[in-house]
Amino acid sequence: MTTKTSTAARAGRSNTPNFRCAECGYTTAKWVGRCGECQAWGTVEETGQVVARTTAATAVTTPARRIADVDATLSGFQPTKIDELDRVLGGGLVPGAVILLAGEPGVGKSTLLLDVAARVARLGKNVLYVTGEESAAQVKLRADRIDAVADSLYLSAETDLGQALGQVEKIEPALLIVDSVQTLSSAAVDGSAGGVTQVREVAASIIGVAKARGMTTLLVGHVTKDGSIAGPRLLEHLVDVVCQFEGERHSRLRLLRAVKNRYGPTDEVGCFDLTDGGIEGLADPSGLFVSRTKDPVSGTCITVTLEGRRPLLAEVQALLAESPNAQPRRATSGLDSSRVAMLLAVLQSRASVSLHKDDSYVATVGGVRLTEPATDLAVALAIASAKTDHPLPARLIAFGEVGLAGEVRPVPGIGRRIQEAERLGFTHAIVPASPGGTGPVPKGFSVREVSTLAEALALLF
Repeated sequence: MTTKTSTAARAGRSNTPNFRCAECGYTTAKWVGRCGECQAWGTVEETGQVVARTTAATAVTTPARRIADVDATLSGFQPTKIDELDRVLGGGLVPGAVILLAGEPGVGKSTLLLDVAARVARLGKNVLYVTGEESAAQVKLRADRIDAVADSLYLSAETDLGQALGQVEKIEPALLIVDSVQTLSSAAVDGSAGGVTQVREVAASIIGVAKARGMTTLLVGHVTKDGSIAGPRLLEHLVDVVCQFEGERHSRLRLLRAVKNRYGPTDEVGCFDLTDGGIEGLADPSGLFVSRTKDPVSGTCITVTLEGRRPLLAEVQALLAESPNAQPRRATSGLDSSRVAMLLAVLQSRASVSLHKDDSYVATVGGVRLTEPATDLAVALAIASAKTDHPLPARLIAFGEVGLAGEVRPVPGIGRRIQEAERLGFTHAIVPASPGGTGPVPKGFSVREVSTLAEALALLF
């Protein structure tokens, strides 16, 4: 009888799911290298025997309140005095908020946050900067270079979570910066720093302290080769704001986007200029993407693209040369090569522009990357201008999505794009015909609506 019972008990335990995916929560009875639900590699971990959930009620220590009685002013925005950052965050830093800032190495994350720390410290508030990647002396050298030294800004070079929390208890900062969350580790859990278990424990502990103290916290996060945030997906769910800091290695421009924001919109973009003296906000970054030539040059066209809700002017340049090879070369920079190849085919098939014997080189100015379909018309006009060696009129902009049938499709924000072009001195625009019209047009600004690419080419050439 005892033997049968023991065997049954062992059989029951063997069917209990003892392994769990750290990314999606999928459970399985045995370890596997790849999650059967989200297909992630190396995320399945042993969790031990599944225990029953808590169902018994306990004494309430903090009674629930009616939502109308909650004082929302305690979580008001506190501006950082960096306008571009405040724009993305929705107005500034919120007490108790936890913000995750991710980006590739060298993009300027630490420089931006050190500047934020100094600005908050100069308001008379204690700020703690915990660095696990550099020594305090290295951070001080960067602070001297960008003028980010303040009396109430404290540095701590720690990789132990307990020591970092001890510094928080001692200094009682209004703002905590952790650079980075993947470098801290807790002695209470197994695994090395940066592992899924450690990142989850470190993030949960810091978030708990931030909420209890009303302390704004900025976490720096590493990214993987494909650009996603390293660590468990749970990290992005726990924090209040997730921001991506982007920029080309050979360009000065840096873009800050909010992927998740519990306190504001997620369609705002902040523009920054990375220089030797630090990082500065760019209220009008269009000048970086437009060349300054005295006379119009063939093969160039100005367009207006939307980054979030912000219109930015950018220039597309095209160069065609007769190819010595049977298969012409197609090279692009700052543009999607597949989309440029499609536009070349549309120009040849729908607009009778012969390109099959020419090498084509299409690029943007200033290293900006244009991914919005609204730039199609400008790319096509630049290529046609290069083919005919006929410059486009000065002070002209063009935008619109081009389809495989040669049609020019409407794009969002036509009025906003026109207003931005007029503000920067442009006087003419070629835009897609829209059922709703272009909206109010500034005085003295000429707008021509086109329905097809062939119509746009006939209008110009």
